[in-house]
Amino acid sequence: MLEISRALTEELNLEALLTRILTISVDMLSGQAGFISLNDDNKNWSIKVAQGIPSALISRLNVWMQNLGHSKGVPDQLPEVNSYLKEVSMGALKGIGLPLIVRRKQIGVIYVLRNSETVFSQDDLSILSSFANQAAIAVRNARLYDQSIEQNLRLAALFRAVADGMLILDAELKVSQVNTSLERMLNLTQSELIGKIYSDVITWVGKPTGVTLEESIRTFWAKHAREELIVEGEISRAGELGPLPISISYTPLFDEKGRLINVICAVQDITRFREADELKANFISVVSHELKTPISLIKGYASTLRREDVTWDNKTVQESLSVIEEEADHLSLMVEDLLDASRLQATGGVAIKKSEVDLAELATEVVERFRKPDANHSFQLSFPKNFPTVVGDEYRLRQVLNNLVSNAVKYTQKGEILVTGSANAREVQISVRDQGQGFDPVDIPHIFDRFYRSEDAIKKTKGTGLGLYLCKAIIVAHGGRIWVNQDYREGAEINFVIPREDQQIPLLRLGK
Repeated sequence: MLEISRALTEELNLEALLTRILTISVDMLSGQAGFISLNDDNKNWSIKVAQGIPSALISRLNVWMQNLGHSKGVPDQLPEVNSYLKEVSMGALKGIGLPLIVRRKQIGVIYVLRNSETVFSQDDLSILSSFANQAAIAVRNARLYDQSIEQNLRLAALFRAVADGMLILDAELKVSQVNTSLERMLNLTQSELIGKIYSDVITWVGKPTGVTLEESIRTFWAKHAREELIVEGEISRAGELGPLPISISYTPLFDEKGRLINVICAVQDITRFREADELKANFISVVSHELKTPISLIKGYASTLRREDVTWDNKTVQESLSVIEEEADHLSLMVEDLLDASRLQATGGVAIKKSEVDLAELATEVVERFRKPDANHSFQLSFPKNFPTVVGDEYRLRQVLNNLVSNAVKYTQKGEILVTGSANAREVQISVRDQGQGFDPVDIPHIFDRFYRSEDAIKKTKGTGLGLYLCKAIIVAHGGRIWVNQDYREGAEINFVIPREDQQIPLLRLGK
């Protein structure tokens, strides 16, 4: 029994352990065959190893034990086992069962099958019971070992796959583990990081915000406080990569005596958050400036008209009211664009109300609106006869044409602005072309982004950077597409197409 006990406790592979237990059991009980059945946490029983039993019989035994387990809780009813074995073996086999019990909980059963009667003495039964107890403990330990291995594998997979950089330091602040994300962030390999001192891996560019790791070890953690620490700043990277803005959260691990054994570092790339903050600050600055100009004009003209010491002639009053009206319209359009952008971010798309739309007529109306007060530009329309109508939202498509023609006027001091239409069997295309400064190739990939404005545009013209963003959202909602013609060199040309036939178009979520 001592040799058996040593053999069982040394084996941690569950299948190998069960095979050894079954071999010993069959030998001890003078059997010809046998099997071991275990139950899981849900009390589902299944045969794990078998010896000397045909596979067909194992399958039948498995089904029988599962049914018996559900009906009576545990399949340890030896009379029922013997009855079943007699049935399937035509009386040739009898079974002896050794329950595997740990802490009063049955985790399995060893069945030894034989074709002869054997009488066991009290000493024999005591030895068999002791063996079963040892076997049960060994099975439980092997199961715990397997669970520990599986859990470690899951944690290792999670550690490797997590998007944030992960860094584990030992008590001396040397790197013991890193994941793939951190390797990418630092532009270093695992072999170049393992064993290095933390300060050689995380090198701050300037002073970070928050309490540093070294300071925390000297203060908070020295008193065994388990507070999580968060620090933000920029770190240097290997190669020619520039500094990377990051946020690091440090979590200490102490042993039972309060000694620091590990520090878990979660490193997050906050480049996008920085960009979002800059975008927000820029947006607030631009919108504040854009709102301030019309408000100042409205207030100025209104205050002038209200002066009691001056009598204004009718022409001056009408001109002043015209300016107030134009600037109020400007404010209204700006607010509407902001609301549209907000709704677009909230819903992920633009809702459209479909009706039959004559784009040629719509383009004519938009161009005429700009033509009347403008002496610096010549407006041209070019649409073939019988230009097909489309199914779409007339209000939204008018908004697109207004934005495109308005941009052409804004970025062209003098020259021709041409609006053309063409069609084929599947779709119609509208182009708006000007003779202005055109697009810088660097800006073209971003011009349909929310709030994007080129540096040159910010210096020379007013705007919130929402016009083309909304144009794209509207065209996409119609099932079409919009783009810049990069081959046109005499100014700027923006084209969009819309399907001719009515389509059930789902609300398309934009990336920005």
